[in-house]
Amino acid sequence: MFAMKNLTCVDWVRPFKVLLTSAVVSLTVINPVVGTGIPNTKTGKIQQAVAQLQKSDQRWIQINLAKQNLIAWEGNKPVYAITISSGKRATPTRIGTFKIQSMHKVTRMRGRGYDVPNVPYAMFYDGNYGIHGAYWHRRFGTPVSHGCVNLAPNHAKWLFNWSKVGTPVVIQK
Repeated sequence: MFAMKNLTCVDWVRPFKVLLTSAVVSLTVINPVVGTGIPNTKTGKIQQAVAQLQKSDQRWIQINLAKQNLIAWEGNKPVYAITISSGKRATPTRIGTFKIQSMHKVTRMRGRGYDVPNVPYAMFYDGNYGIHGAYWHRRFGTPVSHGCVNLAPNHAKWLFNWSKVGTPVVIQK
């Protein structure tokens, strides 16, 4: 006959430790952010993107919504810095990492409550969200747009000529 054996704490702890260790290792492989000190959040992903871009020699654009500024970078070297006007509270500028998808020397911008012809030096990075010149106001340093990043036209021209489709755009609070 078979003898019934009582399960003691020692009998199930080892398999549980193995299972738990396997789960942690699997999560680390799937999500390498675990254990790096940077949480797997939008802010953490933005910080990682900035760190990676600064290690490269790539041209990229960083927009800080809290400071209302834009810095054009070549790797870890800032080459141009300007004051912007981002989206107002009701129509905020999206944060995240993007790439310039299309560029237009002049375009018409339409949306709810606005229809603006001849918008200069528009670079779209997320659907209708873009970086462009704004000739209709001079309130740079203050969020007043419908979600885009407004620049003075002369600064928009410089950035347009420096950028290309595919240039990374990092927008953070």
